[in-house]
Amino acid sequence: MAMPVDVRPADATDLPQLVALLGVLFAAEREFRPDPERQRRGLERILGNPATGTLFVARIDGRDPIVGMCNLLHSESTFLGGPVAWLEDVIVAPHCRGRGVASALLDHVKAHARSAGLLRLTLLTDHDNDRAIRLYERAGFVRSTMLPMRLVFAGSA
Repeated sequence: MAMPVDVRPADATDLPQLVALLGVLFAAEREFRPDPERQRRGLERILGNPATGTLFVARIDGRDPIVGMCNLLHSESTFLGGPVAWLEDVIVAPHCRGRGVASALLDHVKAHARSAGLLRLTLLTDHDNDRAIRLYERAGFVRSTMLPMRLVFAGSA
């Protein structure tokens, strides 16, 4: 059942709840493992430099606690000749899934991206995460033929 969802940019007071949500996300990801200190550092870097990106939080009926989050990390596209962003860390607390939180986050982020003049949003999801893939496709995202690849430097894994 969809509930009224309030989405807004995050601030420093949201950090403990964001770190906890990232713990849920990274525990479910194949390539990642939760590390609360690293997650806190990454979130602080985004919050401390708006040019890097924007963190968004979702609350049901505008109340605490935060039940969902995502972030936009800004970049430039030489192909499109302008600003683009990566949509990352889309997570909804397990007890709130199926209540419209993720759709509200995505709708808000898409509106924000359009108003900011972004030309493209790109995201990654596990190839077998059918629920997330359906959500993203309903939101207008299309599958890419591009293959994501990573190079992790020693000490950063």
